[in-house]
Amino acid sequence: MNWQWVLKMAWRDSRRNRSRLFLFISSIILGIASLVAIKSFNQNLNRNIDQQAAQLLGADLELETNRRPSEEVLAFVDSISSLGIDAAEEQQFMSMVLFPKADGSRFIQVRAIKGSYPFYGTIETRPANVAEEFGMEGEVLVDHSLMIQYEATPGDSIQLGLNKFRIAGHLIAQPGQSAVSGALAPSILVPLDQLEGSGLQQLGSLITYKFYFKFPPGYGVDALVDRLQGRLTQLQLQSETIQTNKEDTGRSFTDMAEFMGLVGFIALLLGCIGVSSAVHIYVREKMVSVAILRCLGATSRQTFFIFLVQFAFIGLLGGIAGAIVGSAIQYLIPWVVQSFVPFAISSELSWSAIVEGILVGLVISVLFALLPLVAVRNISPLHSLRISDEPEGGWKDRTKWLIYFLIAAFVVVFTYFQVGKWGQTLVFSLGLGIIFLLFYTVSKAFTYFIRKYFPKRLPYLWRQGLANLYRPNNQTVVLLISIGLGTAMVATLFFVQEMLMQRIRISANEKQANMLLFTILPTQLEPIRQMTIDGGLPVVDEVPIVTVQLTGIKGRTADQILADSTARSSARAINQEIRATYRSELTPSERLVKGEWVGQVAKGDTAQVSLEVGYARRLGVGIGDKLEFSVMGIPIPAIVSSTREVDWNQFSTNFRLVFAEGTIDEAPRFYVMLTYIEDVETSVRFQQQVVNAFPNISVIDINSVLNILRDLMGKIGFVIQFIGGFSILTGVIVLIASVRISKYQRIRENVLLRTIGASRRQIFIINLSEYFILGFLAALVGLLVSMVTTSLLGSLLFEMRFVPSIGTMFIILFMVSLLTTIIGLLNSLVTLNRPPLEILRRN
Repeated sequence: MNWQWVLKMAWRDSRRNRSRLFLFISSIILGIASLVAIKSFNQNLNRNIDQQAAQLLGADLELETNRRPSEEVLAFVDSISSLGIDAAEEQQFMSMVLFPKADGSRFIQVRAIKGSYPFYGTIETRPANVAEEFGMEGEVLVDHSLMIQYEATPGDSIQLGLNKFRIAGHLIAQPGQSAVSGALAPSILVPLDQLEGSGLQQLGSLITYKFYFKFPPGYGVDALVDRLQGRLTQLQLQSETIQTNKEDTGRSFTDMAEFMGLVGFIALLLGCIGVSSAVHIYVREKMVSVAILRCLGATSRQTFFIFLVQFAFIGLLGGIAGAIVGSAIQYLIPWVVQSFVPFAISSELSWSAIVEGILVGLVISVLFALLPLVAVRNISPLHSLRISDEPEGGWKDRTKWLIYFLIAAFVVVFTYFQVGKWGQTLVFSLGLGIIFLLFYTVSKAFTYFIRKYFPKRLPYLWRQGLANLYRPNNQTVVLLISIGLGTAMVATLFFVQEMLMQRIRISANEKQANMLLFTILPTQLEPIRQMTIDGGLPVVDEVPIVTVQLTGIKGRTADQILADSTARSSARAINQEIRATYRSELTPSERLVKGEWVGQVAKGDTAQVSLEVGYARRLGVGIGDKLEFSVMGIPIPAIVSSTREVDWNQFSTNFRLVFAEGTIDEAPRFYVMLTYIEDVETSVRFQQQVVNAFPNISVIDINSVLNILRDLMGKIGFVIQFIGGFSILTGVIVLIASVRISKYQRIRENVLLRTIGASRRQIFIINLSEYFILGFLAALVGLLVSMVTTSLLGSLLFEMRFVPSIGTMFIILFMVSLLTTIIGLLNSLVTLNRPPLEILRRN
C-alpha cells in the first residue's frame, strides 16, 4: 500500500465532489448533535444533583410516617435528637385556604414547620428577610402563584381551618419543589405551634409527619440508618438521607436522560441509513473512474482505500460539526425541562461528550459507508468499456456479512452504554431491528409486486413515475425507511399525547362528578348533604372511610413477617395504615375477577374483604386466605372473599380494600362526598359556603385540577416533541440529502426525456407521481407501526385502550406525503427550467 499516493488521490478526487461528500455526512450531524447535547445535559444533571443533594432534602436525615406518632415513636425521635444535633419537625397535609379580601378559596398543601428547617439551602421569599423570622409569630408564607391569583399582599390575612394568619411574604422557592409540583399543589408555610385549635389535626386528617436532623460534618449518617433499620421498620418510619435522596433523584432523571439518549440514537441511525444510501449511489457513479484506475495499475485495495479515506475525513468533519451544534443545543435543554426538576440545572460544556461525539461520528460514518463501499473491490478494468448496473458481488460476499455483524454489534454495545442494562438493551435493539426489517421488507415487496403486476392501464406519466421506484438507482428502500421511521416517531408522539389527553377528557366528562369533599366528620355529614341539596346540587356519592392497619397475613403475625427477609412485599404492607371502606355492592369502576362478592355479613360473623388484584398480588394472598386488621387497637380477623379489577382512570371513590357491611360500620370514620357543578360561579360560591361553615373540610374542584393537568400535559408534550424533534429533523435531512444525491442520476434521465420531446409539464407529473407514491407508502407504513407501538404503550404502561384519531392520522398522512413530494419536485427544478444541452455540458 502506497499510502502517500492513496491520500493524494483521495484529495484530488474529492476536489470536485466535496459538497456532495459533505452532503453524505450532513444527515448524521443532527444525530451526533443530539447525543452530545443529551450526554452533556446528563453529566450536568448528575453534577447538579451531587452539588445540591443536601439542599434538596434540607437535612442530613429525614424520618417520615403517615401515622400519628405514638409515644414510642416520639421517644425514638428524642433519642436521636439527644445526640446533640439540630432537629426540626413538620406536618404536611392538604387543606383549604380562604382569602377573605378576595373572597376566594383554594385547595393547597400546608407545610407546618417547627424548628430551623431547612438546615441546608434557603427558603426564597419576597421580601428577602422574612424567612429568617419565620415561626416567631403567627405569620405564614404563601406561594407566589397564590398571591398573584388572589391579589394578596404582605400584611393581608388568610384563614386556615378555624385560625386566621397574617401573610408575612411571598414564597418563591423551597427545597425539593419543582414548578410543576408547585402548580399542582401550591404551598403555604405555617408555624406548627400556630395550628392548635384550627380543627385541621383531627380524625380523618391525612397528615404526613416528618422529622429532620442535622448532624456534625463527617458524621456517618448512612451507617447510623443501617444500624437502626430494624427499629425503623418496627416503628413504620421511612428514612431518607442525602445519599439515598441523591440516588433516588439521580435514578429518576437518569431514566429521562436514557430515553432522550435513545431517541437521539434513533436519529443517528436514521442518518446512517442516509450515509449508506448516499455512498451506494456515489460508488455507482464512480464505477468508470475506479475501472480506469484499475487499468492504470491500481489494485482493488488501493481504490477501496481512496474512497474510504474520503468518507473517514468527511465523517470526522461531520462529527466535529455535530459536536458544535450539540454543544449549542445543550444550552436549550435545561430551559425545556427546568419546570420538572426541583433544582437548578447548569449548562456547562462537556469535553468528554464532545470527544465521544466526534469519535462516534467518525466510526459510524466509516462503518455504514463500508457496506456499499466493499463493492469497489469487485470493479474490474473491463468496466471502463462495458458498464453494468451493479458491481459484481452480492449476498454471498462474506465481507458484507461481517460488516452487518459489526453494525449490529455497534448498535447493541452503544445502546448498552446508554441504558446500562442488558435486558433493556436487547429489547430496544431487537425492537429496532424488527422495525427496520419491517420497513425493508415492505419496500422490497412493494417494488417486487409493482414490477410483476405493473398497472398498465394507468396514464403513461403515472406509469413512468411508478416505474422509477424499481428502476436502477432507485432509492425506494432508503427513503421508505427514513420517511417511514420518521413518520412512526411523529405519529407515536402525537398518539401518546392524545391518549393521555383523552384520559383527562374522560375525567371531565359531562354529568360526571367534578367536586370532591373529604374529611367530613359523621356529625357534619347531614348538614353538608343538606347544604348541597339546598344549593341545587346532586349528591352523586357519599362514602365512609375507615383507617385500618394490616397486622397479620395468612396466620403470620407482624413480628414474624418483619423477621422474614424473603417476605419483602408483605413486610412493606404490614402495620401500614390503609384507607378502606365498606359497602354492599360493586361500583361502575370495578369488575369482579375471582371469588364471590360478599356485600354484607351478620353481626359477629368473620369479616369478608375484597382486594384490588394488584394489592392482592403484592400481599401474596388469594381467595380464602386469612388476614388480620387493627382498627384503633381492636383486632379484626377477615377472609379474602374476592378480588376486583379497578379502573383507576375514572374519577370515583376507588379503594384497594373493601369490607362487607356489618364489620367496621361502627368504627371511627370520616366521609367523602361527590357532587356535580356545571359552572364556575356556582363552584366558587359552594366552596366558599363549605369553607366558611366547616373549615376542616377540604374541597377539590376537579375541573381546576384537570385544567392544571392539561397545562402539564402540554408541557410534557412539548418536552417529548422537543426530544423527538431530533429524529424528525434527521428524517427530513435524510430525505433532502437522499433526493439531492440522486439529482445527478435523475438529471440524465430527465434530459433524455426532454431530448425525445417530453415537456416540462410531463416531467413534472412523472416526478410528482413518483415522490407522492413513495411518501404516501412510507407514511402509511409508519402510521401502522406507530399504532402498534402506541397500543403496546397504552396497555403495558398507561393501562389504557388506544383508539386512534382518524383526523390526526389523515393530517400526518397528508403532511408527510406533501413534504416528500415538495422536496422531490424542488430537486427536479434544475431540469425543468434549463435547456437539455446546457445541463449536459455542465454535467
